[in-house]
Amino acid sequence: MSKPKAIRSLADNQAEAIARNIRVSPRKLNLVAASIRNMPVQRALADLTFSKRRIAKAVKKLLESAVANAENNHQLDVDKLFVSTAEVGRGIVMRRFHARGRGRSAMVEKWFSHLKIVVEEREPAAKPSRDARPGFGTKSEKAGEAA
Repeated sequence: MSKPKAIRSLADNQAEAIARNIRVSPRKLNLVAASIRNMPVQRALADLTFSKRRIAKAVKKLLESAVANAENNHQLDVDKLFVSTAEVGRGIVMRRFHARGRGRSAMVEKWFSHLKIVVEEREPAAKPSRDARPGFGTKSEKAGEAA
């Protein structure tokens, strides 16, 4: 006898990966997470590869894990994946002290974070044609508008 199967909280076209207790403050991690939200996965991986921030390596590894979950566990097409959400949560806080002058001490807080990335399979948005943008029509069209 086993437990009944848990109900899946995500849609059929979504997959997730979670990293807990990452040794970085939530504020710093949220800057990196915000830079990849609502992006195609290939572009997000490229941005994380060339990011200067130290934590970008861990975020990239987690994003690759979410893509692998989508491909292997849920049979989603990797080329159509987008980063649906990248949620940052607060983890534990280690409190240490730093010796100061005249026998005093100062508190040092070492923050930890949680990160949850959800990737979603959807059709890539069609790029607007050059003619569709205002002010970029042909000369004959502009002459017709002026008349």
